[in-house]
Amino acid sequence: MDTMSSDLIKQYWQNFLYSLKEKGQSFPDRYEAWHFCNDESSANSLAKLVYFGQKTATASLAWSYETEGSPLPKAGDIGIITMWDGTPVCIIETTECQVIPIEEVPSSFAYDEGEGDRSLEYWRKVHMECYSGDCAKIGKILNSRTPIVCEHFRVVYKETGLFSG
Repeated sequence: MDTMSSDLIKQYWQNFLYSLKEKGQSFPDRYEAWHFCNDESSANSLAKLVYFGQKTATASLAWSYETEGSPLPKAGDIGIITMWDGTPVCIIETTECQVIPIEEVPSSFAYDEGEGDRSLEYWRKVHMECYSGDCAKIGKILNSRTPIVCEHFRVVYKETGLFSG
């Protein structure tokens, strides 16, 4: 992330904290800024889905967390969702997280992810393609029991006027 994006994110976080102070609320001082996916088009379109409330869940390969040595998401975690270029879009709070085999991901979760036609069939097709590449990079083989992190979240802050429509 470049310095300008980093400054935008810090300012966005400060705007969020200021809005809470006005309401007499507080939030943890810790957050992570990130974008979805590994390509610009997907990252930007998914950020918009979150901004407009269609996307309220996300899934990731559990093995990626192991490989990176990162903790799994948990309820209460705060994230700033960005566009590919680092422009902040909104702030989310994780409300629920569970790890389940890919074959057990329910259609309700696919719907909450908000992508494509929101069907489980679409979800499986797109995610199997994505995860097979991710697995190859870390020396794992994708199968029906591959552990998937299924995370639900809610938008806790967004500034109006970012997108028209």
